Amino acid sequence: MRETVGGNAADRSRTCSAQKELQERGEIRVIQLGFDLDAHGIVFTEDYRTRVLKACDGRPCAGAVQKFLASVLPASGDLSFQQDQMTQTFGFRDQEITHLVNAGVLTVRDAGSWWLAVPGAGRFIKYFVKGRQAVLSMVRKAKYRELALSELLGRRAPSAVRLGLAYHVHDLIGAQLVDCVPTTSGTLLRLPDT
Repeated sequence: MRETVGGNAADRSRTCSAQKELQERGEIRVIQLGFDLDAHGIVFTEDYRTRVLKACDGRPCAGAVQKFLASVLPASGDLSFQQDQMTQTFGFRDQEITHLVNAGVLTVRDAGSWWLAVPGAGRFIKYFVKGRQAVLSMVRKAKYRELALSELLGRRAPSAVRLGLAYHVHDLIGAQLVDCVPTTSGTLLRLPDT
């Protein structure tokens, strides 16, 4: 799973086009990450199916999860699901929907609607958000709110950075939370003027 990244307009256009094509073919699923409405993860459908089956193996929710994987996943590429869609279109009862939420396959969006979710992703989201904040703080505290990429990567990572410093630097660049400024001594990461 990764967060969708930015880039120049042509790159974003190609990325969006390729993403849409893979979604239409059912090869990938887009997941709402939960900490920001614009933050989405992308996961291969087969990896998603494997993760979900592993998470619910031997649990009371296994029947509802298998029904979801067999009927909803192949038929709908949606990021969220509504009550009437789940009950009328796909034939789920309220108890089965509760099982899907308890299994981590769906997460509550608001009353009567749910986001597609990855079981156990909460820990990743927690590490991701804390790590992103910690690395942003490192840049924010630097003189002029800018830091050489090589210097940042050479520092010891704070304890909040559990996914690796390089991972979070790439995330900040891709999410356009820092500007990359080429200099004669290497790339400089600078907080954008806001």
